[in-house]
Amino acid sequence: MDSNTNYSEDLKVIKKVMEESSRFLSLSGLSGLFAGLIAFAGAAVAYFVILKNKILLTEKYFTGLTIKELRILKTELIADLALVLILAIGVSLYFSYRKSLRKGLKMWTPVSKRLLINMLIPLVTGGIFIIILYIQNQWQLIIPAMLLFYGLALVNAGKFTYSEVFYLGLIEILTGLLCAIFPVYGLLFWCFGFGILHIAYGLTMYRKYEG
Repeated sequence: MDSNTNYSEDLKVIKKVMEESSRFLSLSGLSGLFAGLIAFAGAAVAYFVILKNKILLTEKYFTGLTIKELRILKTELIADLALVLILAIGVSLYFSYRKSLRKGLKMWTPVSKRLLINMLIPLVTGGIFIIILYIQNQWQLIIPAMLLFYGLALVNAGKFTYSEVFYLGLIEILTGLLCAIFPVYGLLFWCFGFGILHIAYGLTMYRKYEG
């Protein structure tokens, strides 16, 4: 009986070691939860402060602005987006680092390096593409592009971490495609893709792996 118990324990240890060597397990569900809340906060600032309660991003709204108003709008939207990005990355790193300390895991490993590279390729490509859209004043395609390239980054990253990340990426890609078809509802798709999906993902991950 004791030998069976020891054998079972050995298998659990071997499985744990194999998982830690092949997957990045420091990713925290709280990262997704707070990233979603930050995305909602950024959308609220864009809606109430920058766009003056304009929920529909119609082309007429942007072409009806003067050159000075358009320049100010660009600056404010970019500042809002940059702040959301910095805060989201910050909380993701913080909660993942906190989880790694609690679980006795290493943050920087060969697996995490591969994960980072696979995420950065579509993210950097998407960032350059979005800058091109920004310069050419293709406003309505910026949010769809953000959702699409972010989804591709998550699909790539899903090979090196929890499978939930892969499926989140697929849903983000689908959301981006729908947003490209109905670009006037870009702000609503932003709230769904970066807000609701992240919160749902974060709560699921936290209950399943950390609760």
